[in-house]
Order: sequence, then structure tokens, then C-alpha cells
Amino acid sequence: MSTERIPGKTPAVRPAAGGGSDDWRSRYVWSMRITDAVAIAATVLMAQLGRFGADGIRGGSDLVWGGVYVSYWFVGILLAVLWWTWLELRGTRAVRLIGYGMEESREVSSAVLIFFSAVAIFSFALSLPFARGYVLIALPAGLVLLILGRWCLRTYLLHGRRRRRSGMSRTMVVGRQRGALETVQSLQDHVEAGLAPVVAYYPVGKQPIPEKLATVDVRNALSQGERPTVAGILEAAHRNRVQALVLTNNSPLSSAEIRHLSWYLADARIRLILNTGLTDVAGPRIHTQQLAGLPLIHVSTPRMSWSRRLLKRGMDVAGALAALLILSPVMLVVAAMVKAHDRGPVFFGQERVGLDGSRFKMLKFRSMYTDAEERKAALLAANESQGDVLFKMKDDPRVTKPGKVLRRYSLDELPQFVNVLKGEMSLVGPRPPLESEVDKYEDYVHRRLRVKPGITGLWQVSGRSDLDWDQSVRLDLYYVENWSVLEDVLILLRTVKAVFAPSGAY
Repeated sequence: MSTERIPGKTPAVRPAAGGGSDDWRSRYVWSMRITDAVAIAATVLMAQLGRFGADGIRGGSDLVWGGVYVSYWFVGILLAVLWWTWLELRGTRAVRLIGYGMEESREVSSAVLIFFSAVAIFSFALSLPFARGYVLIALPAGLVLLILGRWCLRTYLLHGRRRRRSGMSRTMVVGRQRGALETVQSLQDHVEAGLAPVVAYYPVGKQPIPEKLATVDVRNALSQGERPTVAGILEAAHRNRVQALVLTNNSPLSSAEIRHLSWYLADARIRLILNTGLTDVAGPRIHTQQLAGLPLIHVSTPRMSWSRRLLKRGMDVAGALAALLILSPVMLVVAAMVKAHDRGPVFFGQERVGLDGSRFKMLKFRSMYTDAEERKAALLAANESQGDVLFKMKDDPRVTKPGKVLRRYSLDELPQFVNVLKGEMSLVGPRPPLESEVDKYEDYVHRRLRVKPGITGLWQVSGRSDLDWDQSVRLDLYYVENWSVLEDVLILLRTVKAVFAPSGAY
């Protein structure tokens, strides 16, 4: 085992020019604090007005406990201060969450639910006659406003900066050649992570350097056969003024060298990020455990228990009923448009494959001419989908004029709420495939059928028809492996945005 020692103390790394310093992170965290304060203040005001009306705004409502009258304004202010402080103590404003919307929303939701559970237990233990209507308003309103405020910050402040390559951390990637170059490419493709690769440090191999990586300094790569050292890594990090160091899962360093490297990086105020090689595994499934000083990573097995199935089914029924009730006028107009165009049938039923390979008739408003299936064979040569599983054409001649409008705004899919009520589909899930598509699946792709197909899903809110086959499969499998109630809610919210900004819909 290596016991390499680096003489002297590694000098602190200066903030990189153009890469931004830690100041922008501090400012962003303060922006989160201010946004949370505004959201909580608005929530308290809404709860006060919603529960007590105008009298509550004038301060005419009191909480009586043991003969003592306490104004609900005082209760609301105390609740707001404790709530805001709890979000800080819970770590919902941690730097590690910056830019990661799903994880940030999950942490905020968890913190809010724990806080109000504590309020309920505290009120019960002390027999406080706390107005239940106040809590019933404050809990959902506060949760929505907090998540909405964080979303606005990410979308209009953080992501805007990062698209301009501002607010990024100068990053160094260390590993073997293949892993290092793949990691660099991934970081370049996902600027929302906030890591801008500026140098790759690895032993030179036979793999050519892709042209896309021309902006990354690979001149610090070692000669063939030469092994990276802690001293060499630190010297390269200092020379390139990096602020984060990503160590790939195939790193040639020993565990002792990694430990020494982490110490020196901490002294230099450089973040160390370890790439475990795990892909498409959501955070809640990953747990760490210390065993004899070794950090072990546990990945829990994905399971859809009966209680989770019951909860998902309840959400589906409630959501489908509400959608059919609210959207019934729109559906009547769409039905009239389809019928008036060519006097053909309004609905189109197509057999699809559902949960565990079951078959069902999926309903849609007809968006194609009645002879669309007969004409498909003549168009197969024009298929624009990679993988030869799906059939896609941006300008499909079989689509009617009203059908183009319906597809653009996903109005043709509204009858599928009936499929949801019948239990054949879910509000959120993988895309419902044709039997001919399933016949072409590779073995691992059949995992998509372990949950009910959905009206919407990650595939729809991430680009729809603009995605190739491999990307669609990866998103669907990620959903199957990492399902959660919060993720369903977030996908439904993102679906609204996808409908009104319908890129990839054809």
C-alpha cells in the first residue's frame, strides 16, 4: 500500500479567471434564503386570510391556551421563523443541491412534511387548540410556493448563467483515458451540473481524443505507461486553478492515495467528486454505510409494494376524473373538429402492450386518415427513428390538418384518461408500445413493462419525438427503477410546460 507523502502544505488554489469563485454560490444560497422567506411569508398571509377572512387580517383572531390569548399573527410569525430556520438546519439550501431540481424539490418536500408533523405532535402533546384549517391551507400552499420559488431561481438565474458558461466551476477530471474522456464529454453535455472541464489528467492510451474535446486541455496527460501520482495531480490542479476535481470510477489511484488526495484538496478548498460508475439510479436508492473505516455504497432493490401501487392508483383515478371533468368542453370541440374534417370516426383505438405484457385498446382522437395503416408500408423507407423499433416522420403525409394541431398540443391523447380510469394506463409511466415494437425489444428493455404505461412520462417531458430510441428506453427504465410520488407530481407539472412549448411533438 502506498504511503506517499507530499512535503509542505499545498497552497490554496486561487479563483479561476472567468470560471467564477465561490462568491456566486454564496450569493445564490442567499437568493434561496430570500426566496424561501418570501414564499413562507406569503403562505402565512394566505393561511391567515383563508382561515379567518378579513377579521384575521385585522388581527381579530386569537389562539386561547390555558386562559392566555395569543394573536394568530404572532403564531404565524413564530411559525414562519421556525419554518425558515428548519429549512436551513435540514440542509435544503446546501451547495450540493444547487442546480439539481429533482433532488432539491425532494429535500424541500421532506423538510416541510417533517416540520408540519412536528407542529402537529407538539400541538397534541401540549393540547394547543391550533386551527386545523390553518394548517390545511399552510401545508400545501407553502410546499407549492417553496418549490415554485426554487424553480424560478434555477430557471431564470442559475440555468441562464450556466448556459452563458457563467457560474461554473473549473473542473479537472482524473482517471484512465476512456473513463476520463467519457466523463469530460458528459460534463460538457450537461452544463446544468455547473462543472466546466478544463483539464483531463490520465495515462495516455490508444484511444483518439474526440474533436468535441478540443476546448479541454489534455496536454497534462501523462506519457504512455506513466502512472498518475498525488503530487502530479495537485500540481496540475494548482497550475490550472481548478475548483473541483472529478475522480472517475476507473481511477488508477490506490485507496491510500485517494485518502491523501482528499486531505490536500480540502486544504486547497477544491471539491472532490467521486464518480462511482452507477448510472440511472436515483438518490433515495443510494445509501452509504461505514464499515471498518470503509464507505460502502448500498443500492436498494426497486420494489413497487402494494401500498405504493394503491397510492399510485388513487392518484390516477382522482387525476383522471378531474381531467375529464375540467377538459370535457375541450374534448367536445376536438371531437367536432375531427368529425367535420372528413366525416370519419372521431376516436381511434389501437392495441398496445401494458403491464406485464397485457394487451389493451388505447384510445385517441383520430389524427390520421382512415387508411393510415395501409399506407404505412409504403413509408417505412422514410422512417426517421434510429434503432428500427419505432416509426417516426416529422412530415407524415397520413396526418390530417386537424391532426397536426392535435398532435402539436397533445390533444389527441385526451381520451386516454378513460384508459386510466379502466386501470389499463397510468397518468405517468413509460410510453405504451405496440406489439410489433415489443417483438423487437432486447431482453433488458422488457423491464419497461413492469409498470403501467402512462399518458405522460419522462420521455415526453424530455423531448418526445426528438429523442432517439436509446434515449427513450433509458428514460423509461430510469422511471421504472426509481418511481416515487414526488417524481410523478413533478413530471405532471413539467408536462404542462411541454404541452405549451411543444418541441418534439409530431
